[in-house]
Amino acid sequence: MTGNHDIGPTELGESPPRVVLYGKPGCHLCDDAREIIAGVCAELGESFDEVDITTSEDLMRRYGEQIPVTFVDGEQHDFWRVDPARLRAALV
Repeated sequence: MTGNHDIGPTELGESPPRVVLYGKPGCHLCDDAREIIAGVCAELGESFDEVDITTSEDLMRRYGEQIPVTFVDGEQHDFWRVDPARLRAALV
């Protein structure tokens, strides 16, 4: 997981990942969400990034009770659970 919660273009000018998972270590729901996100993203040729909310008091305040929180294209998509069909539909 990264601590960078301001996801933007990479140093190489590539677009940032379309999917971002906000979670924290030891969160079993985050582990479940990561598995679903990785599968859907691999199927569709997309990448995803993870943000560890424990690296920021602000992120802990915002998402601590909702993790895992999934963003797609910069907009909050889901929290607590990730529905693979819903995620797939958002990415196509």
